[in-house]
Amino acid sequence: MVIPKWYKDGIKADVLVVDPPRKGCDEALLQTILKQKPKRVVYVSCNPVTLARDLMILEDGGYATQELQPVDMFPQTTHVECVAWLKLT
Repeated sequence: MVIPKWYKDGIKADVLVVDPPRKGCDEALLQTILKQKPKRVVYVSCNPVTLARDLMILEDGGYATQELQPVDMFPQTTHVECVAWLKLT
């Protein structure tokens, strides 16, 4: 994974954008985000269930969800993309 490697190499970001697969973020990535503490995180998700799970972890770690926007990119299907904006509190 790129972000944990960058963190080990001393690279830090003010804003992170993550777009994980349907299974959601890997635990190592979530823990790296919580250690790195970027000011903002933009999370793009194709699975509302794993998005909710990962948002709970990030919110328990000091982030607050500021906005959540569903986007229907696949009309006439049950699939929906969601974009969440989180801010470090």
